[in-house]
Amino acid sequence: MDEKTLAYINLFAVLGSLTRLCELDGDCKKMIEGKNISIGIAVKDGPEGTIWFHDDRCDLIPGVGKCDIKLPFGSCKKFNGLIDGTVTPIPSKGFTKIGFLLNQFTKLTDKLTAYLRPAEGALDDPEFFTISTTIMFHLILDAVAQIGNVDKVGKASASYIVDGDVRLAIDGGPEGHLHAHGHALTAVHTPCEHPTSYMVFSTMKDARDLFDGKINGVAAVGTGQVRVGGMISMVDNVNRILDRVSMYLA
Repeated sequence: MDEKTLAYINLFAVLGSLTRLCELDGDCKKMIEGKNISIGIAVKDGPEGTIWFHDDRCDLIPGVGKCDIKLPFGSCKKFNGLIDGTVTPIPSKGFTKIGFLLNQFTKLTDKLTAYLRPAEGALDDPEFFTISTTIMFHLILDAVAQIGNVDKVGKASASYIVDGDVRLAIDGGPEGHLHAHGHALTAVHTPCEHPTSYMVFSTMKDARDLFDGKINGVAAVGTGQVRVGGMISMVDNVNRILDRVSMYLA
């Protein structure tokens, strides 16, 4: 596992999931009502992005040029330590607004963790299950893009993906697509009208079982739990990258 790849996943996939959290969870949406504040994360030799809370929503934008609070990290490993709880960040900018970081932002990340690592029995609640699985779907979409662009093995698989769009969706649930151009991948969290290939899960439960490693992807295609089509070589190489997601998110 590569620390740099993990840092990109942690910023753009894990913390990027705050955007969906604030859309889907009513309590979290209330926490950011009326807020206009941004937290920039700058990792040396790694990713940079700003989490912007505004207009009762959350967005993740590249760079840290206009952030209110800036959290610098001397290495990818140190930033990854923030995510696993072993490193406490020290802001280099925005000390007067640190209350938001210690209060609302911490509560939001704690709630996100609850959805991504649900307690035993939590998924038995239908609403919790739907929110958790939807967040996980979009997180995995982002993680596939980061692994395909940064991870050495992932880049090898991405080098075989032709230009086009791979639609990923759950029937009756969330959908998005991976846009491939020049063997670089971009996660797009909106439907794709004219996909080059597709991978569609038949139900939310089937998708969740695959995410949690309870069913095998190849076997799921055989049973009809997952439908694939279009340019199959694209799906095959996306699946190779997808296999590495669980290693990084374990």
